Amino acid sequence: METTETTQTSSTPFPNIPPVIESNDSEYRDTGVPSTVAIAGHPLHPLSVIFPIAFLAAALGSDIGYWLTGDFFWARASLWLIGLGLAGGVLASAIGLSDFLKIERVRKRTAGWTHLILNVSILVLSLINFLLRWGDAESRILPWGLLISLIVGTLTSVSGWFGAELSYRHKIGVVGAGSRRYP
Repeated sequence: METTETTQTSSTPFPNIPPVIESNDSEYRDTGVPSTVAIAGHPLHPLSVIFPIAFLAAALGSDIGYWLTGDFFWARASLWLIGLGLAGGVLASAIGLSDFLKIERVRKRTAGWTHLILNVSILVLSLINFLLRWGDAESRILPWGLLISLIVGTLTSVSGWFGAELSYRHKIGVVGAGSRRYP
């Protein structure tokens, strides 16, 4: 007869959400790998992505606002929001790239590569969207600016999922003393 303790150890420790790409029980059980860019042990990458995500999501909202009202305010707001999202995204990507390059566990995970490729795509599309609007913010929103903002918003959501996979499922960029290679 199995004891409760044995049953708990043999059951999967993950939340009741199936992994999107991959799962490794030993990574879930180890202490985790700290970020390479941190202040007093607090990782900076999760902190640095908040504003770029918010700015780029708000740019989609202001593009929709322009589409519905035709008010130039929304066109100018979108230009500023995309520019700020792009600038913040460059900073966040530099911090994230440091972890990607210095922590082997990230590079060994499909989620790490997917997160990287999606974020590079977001930055490139945001730059295109910004340059498209530069000089004439109003006439370039419909249809291409709105379409690019919609794609960026979708990619940001998907990339965020994979970033969470890295943090919560693979314990990367958390407070811990685990190996940067494997648990």
